[in-house]
Amino acid sequence: MNSINSKWIYLFALSIIWGSSFILIKKSLLGLTAYQLGALRVIISGFFLLIFGYSTLKTIKKSDWKWIAISGLIGSFVPSFFFAIAETEIDSAVVSILNSLVPLNTILIGFAVFKITSTKRQMFGVIIGFIGTVMLILKGADLNPNQNYLYAIFVILSTLMYATNINIVKRHLQHVKPLTIATGSFASIIIPGIIVLLFTGFFSVETFVNPKFKIAMVYTVILSLFCTALALVLFNKLVHMSTPVFASSVTFVMPIVALILGFLDGESFSLLQGIAGIIILLGVYLSHKRQKKSS
Repeated sequence: MNSINSKWIYLFALSIIWGSSFILIKKSLLGLTAYQLGALRVIISGFFLLIFGYSTLKTIKKSDWKWIAISGLIGSFVPSFFFAIAETEIDSAVVSILNSLVPLNTILIGFAVFKITSTKRQMFGVIIGFIGTVMLILKGADLNPNQNYLYAIFVILSTLMYATNINIVKRHLQHVKPLTIATGSFASIIIPGIIVLLFTGFFSVETFVNPKFKIAMVYTVILSLFCTALALVLFNKLVHMSTPVFASSVTFVMPIVALILGFLDGESFSLLQGIAGIIILLGVYLSHKRQKKSS
């Protein structure tokens, strides 16, 4: 199997896995608080990765640990909490569309921080995507007054962190194996995750007597093992075999998966929100479309 076919297979698999993560977060929050979910996601994923990748930690050079720790912090730790907090107020389908800003932010971060040049078409795509984001948030706030769309900022901040992480992995950790990056990044954040969990009241009687606690834990374990641990290894592999912008385009299919699952779960989604989502994806498409070579 050549690398071109491989990267598309990885992209499609990740779209399905990550696309289902938004509804799993929503279901987990039925029996857990946002901070409990974020901490558990880090801890469970960390232990799972350490079981399978502990032996790879010795291969990490001292100079690489800084970037791996940063990758763990901005690529997994903070977003685990931010997405959970956002979904306490916003439907999972809307969150998934906002997550589509990752490719656009990858271009912006690459240009501003890592001095990666961008074309006029890419910058135009970023502007289109921004317009769609504003529409999605404003129309959503009008049509769903019971939802607090100010919480969209948590998703937007997470997309900026994801975009920065993608560029870091490509620029500074290209020589490190995907499983090693994933294991090392979670090894650096698992202790902070445990500390946060201790202060969330997770071990109180009120948590365990909640009738929805057990099923919430089932969803959390599935979310942690597949949508976090396994997905992170696959994503790091995709970043290695492709470009940062291509890897971030996993968000093309994710909203479709999330919208279907959200609809099946009874979430409402208006035509105007759908148009706003299409505008965002159009911006992502324009930012990815290559300029034709002149003959």
